[in-house]
Amino acid sequence: MALTLNRLVGYLEKQGVEVRVFAPVSSTTSFPAPGIIVPVPSIALPGRGEYRLAFALPYDEIKAFSPDLIHIALAPDYLGFTTLRAARKLGIPLVASYHTRYETYLKHYWYVACFETALKRYLSAYYAKCLEIYVPTQSMIDILQADGQKGKLVLWQRGVDSDQFNPGHRSVQWRTDHGIGPEETVILLVSRLVREKQLGVFSETLRKLNDKDVPYRAVVVGDGPERVTLERALPQAIFTGFLRGQELSMAYASSDIFVFPSETETFGNVTLEAMASGLACVCANASGSRSLVLDGVTGFLARPGDAEDFAFRVQQLTLDSTLRAGMAAAGRARALAFSWDQTMSSLLNHYMALVRNTP
Repeated sequence: MALTLNRLVGYLEKQGVEVRVFAPVSSTTSFPAPGIIVPVPSIALPGRGEYRLAFALPYDEIKAFSPDLIHIALAPDYLGFTTLRAARKLGIPLVASYHTRYETYLKHYWYVACFETALKRYLSAYYAKCLEIYVPTQSMIDILQADGQKGKLVLWQRGVDSDQFNPGHRSVQWRTDHGIGPEETVILLVSRLVREKQLGVFSETLRKLNDKDVPYRAVVVGDGPERVTLERALPQAIFTGFLRGQELSMAYASSDIFVFPSETETFGNVTLEAMASGLACVCANASGSRSLVLDGVTGFLARPGDAEDFAFRVQQLTLDSTLRAGMAAAGRARALAFSWDQTMSSLLNHYMALVRNTP
């Protein structure tokens, strides 16, 4: 989500649009953010320091800036509520983008699981008050409509940098540096290492491959509170931590199969990056991945939460290099259809139409 919104801010500024980003901030950031950032008071959630609970929007600063439009990436906190109130009071059109299925997170944490229905209702009611809701995949639009979501749902796809994520970044040296032989098949996971990403399914998938004596090497890119648990479950895996830039490009391109069991994605940027890097993918047959992976063509869609099905699909790709190469090529070709410039230009056109039609 943050990378997508950072790219949006950068694009808007290049088009001469003045932007202010009101957001909670922490003392450390994973990557530099473009634009003018207005910090909103916030606190870290207990045990989950990467998530921050934001307080009220600074109304006077919004009024002084006097924007033509407010775009909110909705999180279920007081910042979202006060932004809606400010937009109404000032008569400013409010739009939202749908990035995260927050309500699906709760089932992974027993102490808040009982709030899943209430949170889903709150988010649905909030989105219904926005002029437009930008949703990254048609599969997610279908889910929202089936759930009775009101409001204008607009498809706003993501893009991929096909130069940064490219099979040409495959590196024998990178593999050698990580102790990976030239003929070994590398299974890659790129993710925040948090419980809601279904990391248990990933580790169980690899355990089943071990039981079947399927040869592979596992690489995990990312970090988070579940890293220690995953390292214990996968003592033979290579954990690189958080990567970006050329190191991330090489990690993708130097691998062979991308596995992503998460069911909470609305799009799945990492899946698209893997496809662009020339990897066959095995992902959960859920929102996000279902609109990217063409089952049996660019990879496989496995039953969500079913490690046996994941293992069966990964085994097929591990043992059949011809099948793997064909899916990798098809995935790369499909990824090239996702253009960041087209994506951002389309959204700016939506903004301009709303501003023109607002008294």
